[in-house]
Amino acid sequence: MAASTGRTPEIRKDVVFNKWVIFSPARARRPSDFKSHSPVNPNSQTSYSSSCPFCAGNEHDCAPEIFRIPDSSSSSSDWKVRVIQNLYPALQRPEYHIPNPSPNSNPLVLNGIGFHEVLIETPNHSLRLSDLSPPEIGAVLLAYKKRIQQLDDGSVNYVQVFKNHGASAGASLNHSHSQLMRLPFIPPAVSARLDSMREHFDRTGKCCLCEIRAVELLIDESSHFFSMVPFAASYPFEIWVVPREHSSSFHEIDIDKATDLGRLLKIMLMKLSQQLNDPPFNFMIHTCPFQVTAAQLSCAHWFLQIVPKLGVIGGFEIGSGCFINPVFPEDAAKVLREVHITM
Repeated sequence: MAASTGRTPEIRKDVVFNKWVIFSPARARRPSDFKSHSPVNPNSQTSYSSSCPFCAGNEHDCAPEIFRIPDSSSSSSDWKVRVIQNLYPALQRPEYHIPNPSPNSNPLVLNGIGFHEVLIETPNHSLRLSDLSPPEIGAVLLAYKKRIQQLDDGSVNYVQVFKNHGASAGASLNHSHSQLMRLPFIPPAVSARLDSMREHFDRTGKCCLCEIRAVELLIDESSHFFSMVPFAASYPFEIWVVPREHSSSFHEIDIDKATDLGRLLKIMLMKLSQQLNDPPFNFMIHTCPFQVTAAQLSCAHWFLQIVPKLGVIGGFEIGSGCFINPVFPEDAAKVLREVHITM
């Protein structure tokens, strides 16, 4: 580990998640040398694996299908994207729930009722999300949108879309997939994010993501989106992909914007892979809950967060909720800008 580069530590406020982040360059190597120590093992070059339930031809090994794209395919194995129930769900679907004959009156306990589903991003076993074309990634994003809209039944609850890539990031299967969970409550972290964005709006009259103009944090941009390293990034080389125009809910996206986002997301994933030795990563879509007020919509702005898994969370972070990042965001953004991607 190299000595300090001469920069002094800083403590920055994240106005989106309402938390403080310590930037400590004395704990880091050069940003350009910050590589993953546990790269994701590449899938085999075969497009089909007989033991993989997500491969085309193995649909009978999966949990029930919810829908597929295209939905007019005549063959059971003719599809590009599938949304299925999770075979090992964290929550029990309402239609499978057996009411408890002695309901628990404890206000601190809820029935574990909700939806936990898997979106299979490609029928090809060897392809990753970043291998797909922008329109193909756009189709995955539109499948998220369709399922979110289907899950909106007028209740006040939340849908979390997320992707785990690599075993250390939580992926249990190599075949490229992502997940959706509809929760019967709004998670505290989501409420804190909305409250923090509302506080910033009340104080400044501006959406905290609409007013971002820091060139040194920008990585790339497209017609409808821009990508950046956030000013108070909790994680080294964390990336946010943000709509240029104010939009509170991910499911407002249309086909043109989905393809545009697909292109920028592909570039970001390729940059991380090339620069950081193909790291495991998570991405999450931070959107608005269902049934929010007009006032909340005016200050909430959805975005996609990518977090490469380059280290471990220690006791200080767990105990304090305050993260230590060894790479200044401006340095991370500069390194990622300089990674040349050919498509």
